[in-house]
This record gives sequence, structure tokens and C-alpha cells, in this order.
Amino acid sequence: MSSPSRFDRGHTDDLMTFLSASPTPYHAVATAAERLEKAGFRQVSETDAWEGTSGGKYVLRGGAIVAWYVPEGAAAHTPFRIVGAHTDSPNLRVKPRPDTGAHGWRQVAVEIYGGPLMNSWLDRDLGLAGRLSLRDGSTRLVNVDRPLLRVPQLAIHMDRNVTADGLKLDKQRHLQPVWGLGDSVRDGDLIAFLEDEAGLARGEVTGWDLMTHSVEPPAYLGRDRELVAGPRMDNLLSVHAGTAALAAVATSGADLPYIPVLAAFDHEETGSQSDTGADGPLLGGVLERSVFARGGSYEDRARAFAGTVCLSSDTGHAVHPNYAERHDPTHHPRVNGGPILKVNVNNRYATDGSGRAVFAAACEKADIPFQTFVSNNSMPCGTTIGPITAARHGISTVDIGVAILSMHSARELCGADDPHLLANALVAFLQP
Repeated sequence: MSSPSRFDRGHTDDLMTFLSASPTPYHAVATAAERLEKAGFRQVSETDAWEGTSGGKYVLRGGAIVAWYVPEGAAAHTPFRIVGAHTDSPNLRVKPRPDTGAHGWRQVAVEIYGGPLMNSWLDRDLGLAGRLSLRDGSTRLVNVDRPLLRVPQLAIHMDRNVTADGLKLDKQRHLQPVWGLGDSVRDGDLIAFLEDEAGLARGEVTGWDLMTHSVEPPAYLGRDRELVAGPRMDNLLSVHAGTAALAAVATSGADLPYIPVLAAFDHEETGSQSDTGADGPLLGGVLERSVFARGGSYEDRARAFAGTVCLSSDTGHAVHPNYAERHDPTHHPRVNGGPILKVNVNNRYATDGSGRAVFAAACEKADIPFQTFVSNNSMPCGTTIGPITAARHGISTVDIGVAILSMHSARELCGADDPHLLANALVAFLQP
């Protein structure tokens, strides 16, 4: 049997294309679905009865996607191999009454989503994108990918102590972007503008989920172009790698002892508690229905889940050259050093010793190095969808990712080799 070709720097080029095409979770899952369709996957509706046929299938729900490939002749109790990720990133999101302004400026009212580095959104050209809900019950994606909004910083002449005391931003007062001039606020202006952008009739939009994004495209950086700067790497880097790995495995013609799965959730940055988040029923429902569609019983479902392993792939922290003391003194992940294994004994990450062995085996098979991340004991540790997945579904889960700098900035930084190293490790995991 053939095996997938090894990913290289071309994968990183493609990652930058993926990032540009995915300013919101809704665009990210649509872009992933389009790529899976080219690999032979087909969308199934959650409201239809599912058939137990082999091949690639996927479910879209809001900003989440679950895709899986059933090998020919797979038994109902066949375990799954899951790559888990999330599609959302911290940003500024439009409020229900978006039209505001003062002192001759027209502004857009925004709410802070997740935990962004707020200063990174200042004095940056921003576009606006998201999902429009229409009067007939359908939805339409919209993406104004050009300079439209800007959050202007106060001039240093009016904040003389900013350098010595640090920048202090009030989330309500200081982060409302401007988008034009006018002495009066006209309710409905922003949505009318977006209706025009989307080619819709006035009054057709009755609901919206809209967010800002930096319009500066991703780019290689450094003397030898060994770095990549771009938006939303946390965590579209993992979504892109998981999509590429699943497509490669599904089209490889190899014998698969497991059913490979990609599960990319929304709302990780705010706790995962939604119908499209990792703490919701989406993944469990899809996996169960896959078992039952192949004629399986609850016993088959239990057997399949017991043998399942999930790699929760999310970005992590590379050692910072200016703040090395913030890291654990014996764990300094470096960019372009290969994917990282995340460990925390207080279960902020789900990795244990047996999970480490699974990931080590995948990296050994792919012939790539990997590193380990552990937080400094004096600093709080972040978390991922890993512990949620393990606890909710009783699935063995391992937390991994790629080490980056400037996490939660409007523009993050990774090594140019790490994206394809991660993708190669995921292929080896999905096709052991």
C-alpha cells in the first residue's frame, strides 16, 4: 500500500493561504470542508439518517467541523484516532447594536472575545467578517478583507507616562474602532453596508456574528525566511495541519486499523461550553452515530471509545529571548524544533505517560523531533480542549502543538518548519 507524501515547506506556504482565507471560525470550517471535498469527503446533515457506507464524511455546525474516514470493511467497534483543535481566536466582536460614535467620529461597538493582547489591536488596519443570518432562515458568510476599521491609540503627548508606567486600556472605552466620520449615529448603517457587500437586499439580514481581523497578510520573516508572522495561528495552524493530515491519510490507499477523525471546535478561548465547543455533545454524537450507522450496538460504541486516542493539538509557548525567566528552567521549547508535548500534573493538559508514548511513537515513525513544554511552577498554566475531551468522552487524550511567540496577539510568530513537522506527526498518528 502507498503512504502519504511527506509534507515540506510547501505546507507552510499553504498554511498562509489558509490563514488568509479564514478570518473567522465560520470561514475556517468552510475552507477546511472545501479541501476535504477535494479529497473525496462528503457532507452529511445531522437531521438526516446516516448510512454506514465507507469513505470520508463531515459535519458542519456553526464554527465547528467533525470529519472522519471509514475504511472499507471497518467493524462497528473499530476505534478512532482523533486530531482535536479549535477554530476561534481572541479578537474584537461586533455588539448587537453596532452603530455608535462621538465627536464627529463614526464607530462600531465591539465586545472583547477571549483574552487578546489588546495593545496588538491598536493602530492596525482591520477588516470585518463573519456570518449573516437571513430572514429566510439561511446564513451567508461575509468578508470585508480591506482596511475598514481602526482602533487609534492616544498620542504620547496626551499620555506622557505611558512609556514609564505601561499602557493601560479600558476594555469598554478604549477599544471601539472608528470607521468613518459623521455627526449623527444612524442605527442600521453597519448592517446595511454589509448587506451591500454580500449582495443582499436591504432588511434581509436579521442576525449576525461578526468580528474584526487584521488585513495584513501572513509573511515569511527573518534573514533566511525561517519564521512566519501571521494572524490566528492559535489555533488555525493546528486546524490546517489536521485537515491536511486527514486528507492525506484518506487518499493514501493504506490499510487503516483505526477510523481517522478531525474535530475542530469553536469557543475554546471562552471555555468550550457551547453546542459547537469541545464541552458540548458534538463530537460524542458524531462518533456514536458513526458506530450505529455501521450496525453497531452500545457495546460496540463502548469498545470503540475504549480504544480511541485523541491528540489535542494547540499552540504553545516557545522560549522568549527577552523573558526566558518566565519559562521552566529545564524546558525551553524552540521554534523549528518540532512539535511540543504539553504536560501538567494538575490536568490543565491531558497528557500522561502512556499518552507520551503514543506521541513519541508517531514522531519516531515520521522521523521528526519533538519537545516538551511544562509551565514555570510560579505561573498559572493555560489549558486546552484536551482535558475536556478526556473527561467528557472517556477518551485517552494527549496535548501537543507547535511552539510560537506572541500568542493571542493580532499577529503571532512561529517557525517556518514547525507547521509541516506537526502535519507529518499527525499523519503518522492517524495512520500507525
